[in-house]
Amino acid sequence: MPSQQPQISDLPAITTYLTGHNHTGKAIVEETRPANWTVYDNEEMAFNVAYTTSQFPANLNGNTDIKTHDKVTSSGKLGLVNPNGTVCRTVDFAPGFECMMHRTQSLDYGIVIAGEIELVLDSGERQLMKPGDIAVQRATMHSWKNPSESMWARMTFVLQDCEKLVVGGEVLGEDHGRGTEGLPMSGN
Repeated sequence: MPSQQPQISDLPAITTYLTGHNHTGKAIVEETRPANWTVYDNEEMAFNVAYTTSQFPANLNGNTDIKTHDKVTSSGKLGLVNPNGTVCRTVDFAPGFECMMHRTQSLDYGIVIAGEIELVLDSGERQLMKPGDIAVQRATMHSWKNPSESMWARMTFVLQDCEKLVVGGEVLGEDHGRGTEGLPMSGN
């Protein structure tokens, strides 16, 4: 079962800055939010959900998007993907850790922020990624491995809901794999 706790890695702390407008229409930083980590796999992987949207295009009027984000994240029902929306999530990986082989029904942009990460595909293919590299993950069965024996690695992901993927007449749906007990299925 995942647990909420402070950051477990030695990487820099994360803060999310939500912008908005003052009464004259000028841009302001409306809110500052420290990271809220959920820990998995014996404290070898941690998630921080920076933001979600629940419709496209997003509705920013009257802070509808912020209210909806807060409702989604406090519900305890957010899976890896938010149906009809997006999820911006940072993931920290312990040295030597490889997360579960999994598939999300989504189009994801995964950006390496710190350290190195290996993208591992179910075909056996591996791709080493360095800071600044981006994986466009298109509903494939994959895992992420931190090849370092001593340094934590960090990636930021933007997951976008997608149409059901059909390959060879078979629908390839969401599959969380091991180690995510307590993480709800996305239901998309």
